[in-house]
Amino acid sequence: MSPDHELLLRAVREAGACALKRFQKEQKVWRKSKYHPVCEADIETNAVLHDRLMGERPDYGWLSEESEDNSKRLTCRRVWVVDPIDGTNSYLKGLPEFAVSVALIEDGAALMGAVFNPAREELFEAVKGGGARLNGDSIAVSACTEVAAMKILASRSEHREAGWPERFQTDNVHAMSSIAYKLALVSDGRFDATASAWPKADWDICAGCLLVEEAGGAISSIAGRELGFNQERPLHPTCLASNGHLHQALIAELSDWAEK
Repeated sequence: MSPDHELLLRAVREAGACALKRFQKEQKVWRKSKYHPVCEADIETNAVLHDRLMGERPDYGWLSEESEDNSKRLTCRRVWVVDPIDGTNSYLKGLPEFAVSVALIEDGAALMGAVFNPAREELFEAVKGGGARLNGDSIAVSACTEVAAMKILASRSEHREAGWPERFQTDNVHAMSSIAYKLALVSDGRFDATASAWPKADWDICAGCLLVEEAGGAISSIAGRELGFNQERPLHPTCLASNGHLHQALIAELSDWAEK
């Protein structure tokens, strides 16, 4: 295990413990937008990650949902990409469907990443070229090859407003808020695919995308384009993850949602 990998896992575990302290407890909440609440635990967990990761790697860049962005990261070869609590809506509702998500980018590509759901004691992690693991055990994507039989994850908001149950068989569409956790669940084969027709930032998907790739799956935009990270505007119009067998069929099925 490299020093950066060891640091990443140690920081993510500590951040997960911080998030869990306030889970299912009252705390201050405010809103950045209609679908994006922020709570005290978001800020506290972000501080833990920043202190640990930047404290030991001050020459690395930093990009976090809960920190003000600046251009310094664009000059750094390696950058920490952080979502302190992905799935804050679920977290605030007391649902164990949230995760701490952290990736280390090198030259615009994910070098290593971890997605930790402390409420379920599930630590997913991967290093580029080294496979993906859940709590230390190797994991792999599913073997499903038929769209009619696949189990697909959609966000609760998209499930309500974007017509997922009408597009696919209703029983096969499962709603969940955290995209990072959804990507992790695709990586270990519990689900066959997930997608978002709404924009996602680097911090939402970077670690989870590496998990899916290292577990044998495929990642792209809904239009089939490669996803690059640590750009000046770290935002992706769409995202599609699958076990690989279903990827081209899903690109065709979702083509009307693809970015132009």
